[in-house]
Amino acid sequence: MFWNILCHPIWVISTAVLAIVVRIQRKGSWDPLACTVRLKGKTVIVTGANTGIGKFIAMDFARRGARVILACRSESRGTAALEEIKKKTGNSDVHLRIVDLSSLGSVREFAKGILEEEKALHILVNNAAVSGLPRQITKDGLDASFATNHLGPFLLTNLLLDLLKCSAPSRIVTVSSMNHKKGEVDFSHFHGENLTYHMDMVYNHTKLHNIICTNELARRLQGTGVTANSVHPGVVMTETPEEGAVSSIYCAVAEEMEGITGKYFDSDCSLGLPAPLARDTALAVKDFEMCERVTSKL
Repeated sequence: MFWNILCHPIWVISTAVLAIVVRIQRKGSWDPLACTVRLKGKTVIVTGANTGIGKFIAMDFARRGARVILACRSESRGTAALEEIKKKTGNSDVHLRIVDLSSLGSVREFAKGILEEEKALHILVNNAAVSGLPRQITKDGLDASFATNHLGPFLLTNLLLDLLKCSAPSRIVTVSSMNHKKGEVDFSHFHGENLTYHMDMVYNHTKLHNIICTNELARRLQGTGVTANSVHPGVVMTETPEEGAVSSIYCAVAEEMEGITGKYFDSDCSLGLPAPLARDTALAVKDFEMCERVTSKL
């Protein structure tokens, strides 16, 4: 308990110092179009890449010459995004793979295919998410929002970890939200218990878990060459996904992000301080282990 209390001010100070260093290195606001980093020979996966922020992230990676895998639930919308990205970027090495993150069986099947077909994985962007869903319990016995936004991506990331490690240096970027600060941690939520389905309350809970588990994952990955960070994309209208994609692209490709892990970035690519619950190291261990237990049983 003492360490949990102590770690908060340490986190604040270390984050402030790192924020200054990163800002100095960046020398101004970060613009994806001005970033000359190329991804030729790199393989990337973007979930929810058929529309909005995810599609623009995938588009950026394709422009940089990456082998891009669009992980989408809808084959028709995914195919449309695939053709658009190929046409606009001139990159033919863009591929569609179907996955329903709300189904852990689908996640396992998707990961199995990736491990069989791909020799490397350098960037994984966990972007797909839903909000405002009414109460729905999946066949796995999980709340549909929690399965889609957190437990599905959690399982996917862990199933692909060995490939990411073999491909190091590699990066994991998880799209969270500043709304995580309104979230709470109650593990019964995973199964749809004690949840209030009003506005974005469930969404807020899932986004808090995103950051907590990303931080714990980063701790576990120390020394492997794999980094894991979470981002707030900003409040973005559907027709202007470019703005919402910037922080994810920054964490995935910016040179000054090399080696930086276990951090939370705001929509302007500045280093942010997540909610106190997201900085509780003991809670992070418990949350991660609970997610492992839930997903391993299904």
